[in-house]
Amino acid sequence: MKTIGLLGGMSWQSTAHYYRLLNQGINNQLGGLHSAKIVMVSIDFHFLENLMRSGDWSSCADHLTDAARKIEAGGADMLLICTNTMHKVAEEIAATVQIPLLHIADATAANIKKSKLRCIGLLGTRFTMEEDFYRGRLSAKHGLEVVIPEAPDRKIIDDVIFDELCQGIVSDTSRLEYLHIIGKMQAQGAEGIIAGCTEIGMLVTQDHTPTPLFDTTVIHVDAAIRFALTGNP
Repeated sequence: MKTIGLLGGMSWQSTAHYYRLLNQGINNQLGGLHSAKIVMVSIDFHFLENLMRSGDWSSCADHLTDAARKIEAGGADMLLICTNTMHKVAEEIAATVQIPLLHIADATAANIKKSKLRCIGLLGTRFTMEEDFYRGRLSAKHGLEVVIPEAPDRKIIDDVIFDELCQGIVSDTSRLEYLHIIGKMQAQGAEGIIAGCTEIGMLVTQDHTPTPLFDTTVIHVDAAIRFALTGNP
């Protein structure tokens, strides 16, 4: 079994979900007392979030590349950035280590294409929804048409992520707001929805909506388990 490297803490709520899903998945595959081999560095998200809000992505990259090198030095065979938003600096991180980085958008796009969907809605932080590092990759590399919410709805999505989900708060009111926004995106042509923030699965799951929902945390974990057991994500 290969060792999975987790660059976590963004937020610790979703990183804890990663850790649980990875161990459950390995145990489901191998049985007995098996668990995942993991090396993790968990950062202080408060510090990083301030850099994000100020637009200092260069310092974000420096901070995360240092953490990635520590993960590699700890014996990891692969690297997962346990957040969608910080894939904005994924190329900088990948360039500083020798182990492969399993990109969350690539794993998600592969899953969507298996479902034979073409037009997909994207929920996430405002950075993920509005900037090109994620949407552009889905479109240019994977040929998907990406729909995002209208500006007022993007603010709602972003506020719920940072003010509630990252702090472990799960609200029925916020869930209804998310489901209303998903319905509006369907009306724009979205055939399915990417839960493009690793905390969204805390609030909205496939049980809450008939619309195909692609939980990026679950998808990322599944790719890591395949890599750990077969060498092929």
